[in-house]
Amino acid sequence: MDIQNESVDVLIIGAGPSGIVAAAHLYNQGHKVKIIEKSKFPRFVIGESLLPRCMDHFEEVGLLDCLKAKHFEVKSGARFLSNDVVCNFDFSQKHTKGWDWTWQVPRADFDNALATELINKGVDINFEQEVTNVVFNADGSSLTTIKTETEENHFINAKFIIDSSGYGRVLPRLLGLDKPSSIPTHSSIFTHVKDIKRPEGKEGTLITFDVIDKDTWFWVIPFSNGITSIGFVGENSLFEGYEGSTTQVMNNMLKLSNYYYDRFSDLNYEFKPVHIKNYSKAVTKLYGKGFALTGNSAEFLDPVFSSGVTFATESGLLAAKLISKELNGECVNWETDYANYISEGVTVFSSYVKEWYTGNLQTLFFHRPENLEVKKQICAVLAGYVWDKSNPFVKKHNRIIASMAHLINMQKETSTK
Repeated sequence: MDIQNESVDVLIIGAGPSGIVAAAHLYNQGHKVKIIEKSKFPRFVIGESLLPRCMDHFEEVGLLDCLKAKHFEVKSGARFLSNDVVCNFDFSQKHTKGWDWTWQVPRADFDNALATELINKGVDINFEQEVTNVVFNADGSSLTTIKTETEENHFINAKFIIDSSGYGRVLPRLLGLDKPSSIPTHSSIFTHVKDIKRPEGKEGTLITFDVIDKDTWFWVIPFSNGITSIGFVGENSLFEGYEGSTTQVMNNMLKLSNYYYDRFSDLNYEFKPVHIKNYSKAVTKLYGKGFALTGNSAEFLDPVFSSGVTFATESGLLAAKLISKELNGECVNWETDYANYISEGVTVFSSYVKEWYTGNLQTLFFHRPENLEVKKQICAVLAGYVWDKSNPFVKKHNRIIASMAHLINMQKETSTK
């Protein structure tokens, strides 16, 4: 049985942070919006470490207070460990002005809080419904086929579509927009634990990246509810060397972390560890006539610097602003105002991911004594302020990391002769 057509200004696919921020802005501007979400909330999703930059977005669309009310764990920086060397980044000590804190969040609770707030404001969100087909007209308007939870078909006419479906990547699949990522191929394995051996005080709250070797690292993200997210990232070949279930693989990989093994080795996992291979994704274009791709539907980078939610909200809010202009009869240059802008930020972060795995960025992190000015500039990037051209580590991102690492290594060679 088919349900009759429905018409909206903007159809948004996905009720994650990107779709919610986009919908909030459009709703605030008086546009008719509908969100289609395949999952039932609350639902688990990875990407639990935020960056200060995204706080600007939540504040701008009126979603900050509902998040503050949840008392999530405050993230005021990030810690990187390598053997006996500790590199602490404090977001209050960064080159670019802006938020100096954010949160570490169980995404099920975080995303549900955002969606609930939007529903309470009057935004229409349909859960457990799936986009199965989209047909675009010459003017950019579209007819989307939705399969409901009762297997019925629902048709939505929209003037514009925002694909914020994240790892589901609805439009990239339907329109053939996927392309290989330029980020090296890595795998991750992760789970949650009840952190019953969590240390008291600040040590127990710190988000930490324990660097096992140049290509392998272990994340620890404590939440305010006593749960901690743990996970490894490494080359595919590393994971292929482990046998057994994902639980057995995680048990054995924990031995790689001298710093954290005792804290997590004897704990039960809240869910069977999840293994994801070759997770970085890319697309051939970020927009088209009648649609825009936001968040992980556009680009999904390596999680080493926790950029996922920030790019999701940055792109979601920007796409919503441009669509609102078009709906109001204004002219928009999507290539300049959206694609080029988002690509600039993605390119900066991609440089950091790539230079992390070459070892050059790790050289800068763990070199002693620290260069505090350089650290402030890098800290601004790690806080998500990747569009600030006054920062040399943004403006010269494609060469400055490698150049400085080369100088450090040359000095080391000279001092040992």
